[in-house]
Amino acid sequence: MASKTFFIAFYILLFNVNHSLYAQMQKPNFVFIVVDDMRFDEWSGGGHSYLKTPHLDSLAQIGSKFTRAYHAVPLCSPNRASLLTGQYPSRHGIIDNSARDRASFLLDLFPIELQKYGIKTGHVGKWHMGNNPNPRPGYDYWISFKGQGQVYNPVLFENGIPISTEGYITDILTEKSIDFIKHNKDNPFFLYIAHKGIHPEAVQFDDGTTDLSIPKKFIPAQRHNGIYTNSIFKRSPSYSKEATADQGKPVIQAAFKRRSEVLKQDESWKNSMDLGVSETSIQKRAEMMLSIDESIGEIRKTLKELNIDDKTTLIVTSDNGYFFGEHGFSLERRMPYEESVKSPLIIYAPTLEKQVSSIDALTLSIDLSATILDLASIPITETIQGKSLLPLLSGTSENIRNSALIEYFSNENPFPWTAQMDYRVLVTDQYKYIKWLRSDSAELYDLKNDPFEQKNLINEKGVEGLITELHNKLKEQQLEALGL
Repeated sequence: MASKTFFIAFYILLFNVNHSLYAQMQKPNFVFIVVDDMRFDEWSGGGHSYLKTPHLDSLAQIGSKFTRAYHAVPLCSPNRASLLTGQYPSRHGIIDNSARDRASFLLDLFPIELQKYGIKTGHVGKWHMGNNPNPRPGYDYWISFKGQGQVYNPVLFENGIPISTEGYITDILTEKSIDFIKHNKDNPFFLYIAHKGIHPEAVQFDDGTTDLSIPKKFIPAQRHNGIYTNSIFKRSPSYSKEATADQGKPVIQAAFKRRSEVLKQDESWKNSMDLGVSETSIQKRAEMMLSIDESIGEIRKTLKELNIDDKTTLIVTSDNGYFFGEHGFSLERRMPYEESVKSPLIIYAPTLEKQVSSIDALTLSIDLSATILDLASIPITETIQGKSLLPLLSGTSENIRNSALIEYFSNENPFPWTAQMDYRVLVTDQYKYIKWLRSDSAELYDLKNDPFEQKNLINEKGVEGLITELHNKLKEQQLEALGL
């Protein structure tokens, strides 16, 4: 018995020594930035008509720009869970924006693994997997807010303690982030920055919930307000002023019909219908993005001043896209089309000997957790379903997958016309196959020849074999996502 106890104690000691040596010998740092509701093209390097983001552009020039990154789910709460667990929504269980406070304390967050190896971890900003602003497992430092938070003078919760602040939310979160970096400059650290911008401001109640029928606004920092007042956004060929989907989208057309009926019964919704569609909304979003670009510049400046920029990986992405009236959508993301499901993704990993500048391979939001662990030389846990992007970043491989699965689970709230619109999507090198789960409907798009998804090929002659192949592959990947 004494011998067994000795060996147990020895292995515990060896485990702790190994992890201590890891912390001393290797100094990987990570800054992981998530911009709320940012479209894949909502930066100057991504193709925006007039928005200028010099700091983001500069980061992309020295790092890798991903042109075919996708969200595992195009919605805030579930995709934030996917980013931090490396799991599909059907696995981690945060499937919509309902307030799953208790469930979010039980997630397999990958920062827990970083902690085990002596990396100091910090969360700064939006949580939004439930409205509870208190610390989640895996973080040494935590600062967040209830629900969506407030743009100006927000009440923040620092390690669970409420504090009053003054100023613009992006600037405040940047200051807190820089403080964390400076405090941990001599240690390996991981910092997750979840900006509130560029999400619109909503009327928020004490419990963190909001009423989406009350008009919301995109509110830039005062110093940026009005910069783009006279700018005009170049619209997509799929843009429509009316809520009329392109031909071949029967599920969407039915949803628009339901929306029309809801608006007749409750006109208060009309106040929010221009969000994302009007020039003013797009201009204000762009002006909000300016403070986030400045934040990236300030963080990079701090890293350089501390002489740790050469060992700090920076990742910039978002939780979902947003429609600017494409296919007739307003006040919406969620839907399975490119503006919603494609993600901006820039990774700068200076510890690599070389880095590919532009990457066209299919990637998913669930891949980022595996990538960070891989770059930190930490074993990727079995709970993570994503794949490391390291082979793509270093150029040792051109692909890590030949197709990508996107899940979406609908609910009654907040938009009654989008209820029962669950879908699964399979994206390949050329095609996108959409299967609506609550109807006998599907859509097929040739993304190479129809990048704006205006022609549904599902009923075309000669594609029957392709549809069968894609449908079977979709079922196969869905079973994998479920762990079956």
